Amino acid sequence: MSKPVYFLSDFHLGAKYYENPRKAEMRVVDFLDSIKDNADEIYLMGDILDYWYEYKYVVPKGFIRFFGKIAELADKGIKIHWFIGNHDIWIYDYLPQELGIEVIDGIMEKSILGKRFFLNHGDAVGKRKLSFRFIRHLFRNKFCQALYSMLPSSLTIPFAHNWSSHSRKTGGKSAEQLKCSLNNIVNFAKEHSAEHPETDFYIFGHLHIAADEKINDNTRCIVLGDWIDKFSYAVFDGNTLSVKYYTE
Repeated sequence: MSKPVYFLSDFHLGAKYYENPRKAEMRVVDFLDSIKDNADEIYLMGDILDYWYEYKYVVPKGFIRFFGKIAELADKGIKIHWFIGNHDIWIYDYLPQELGIEVIDGIMEKSILGKRFFLNHGDAVGKRKLSFRFIRHLFRNKFCQALYSMLPSSLTIPFAHNWSSHSRKTGGKSAEQLKCSLNNIVNFAKEHSAEHPETDFYIFGHLHIAADEKINDNTRCIVLGDWIDKFSYAVFDGNTLSVKYYTE
């Protein structure tokens, strides 16, 4: 019998709005440790780190316990796939080589334990505001990245964390905005499913909503929630895809 596959998203480790960043990191580490003997693959669906930028010769400090646990699981033969989100965009070669993981920037469509999955962080699908699309393009532009890398990390890291914290300090999205964002993702899945009826499951992060939406009689759309206050994840055993919540 195959071991189950796990999907998690939006840890935002390192975020300045955590009252106890070490506790937030250890919660994730403890969960990963709890599944180390019962996982075939783990899909980290983006925004795992609240900010990450690899300069040529240095990387940001922190996350040692988390990185150590990921490396341990990879060394055990568990396949780990890390999707780039809109916070941990600038992953280059250090993490894949050091931790033994696969990094994906964009959409992945593949068969997992006999079912067809569509996987993406969630920021690259559906209708997006022009301002969001512009910033997303800017952050991924090679020339802009080269210019950014010339700035000292003592300036860029505080700037990035302040940017990230702003929306949460101001209350984040309203309930109506969250509903609209969820509908945007679900509508994308419906449109894609109409052209690709072989797809069984759509899995996204990004929205910080835990949702399980029926697309049609054979297809579901899962939004994974986060590990800031929901501690939600999905697990697939080859027959059933379930959304669960971690309790310590």
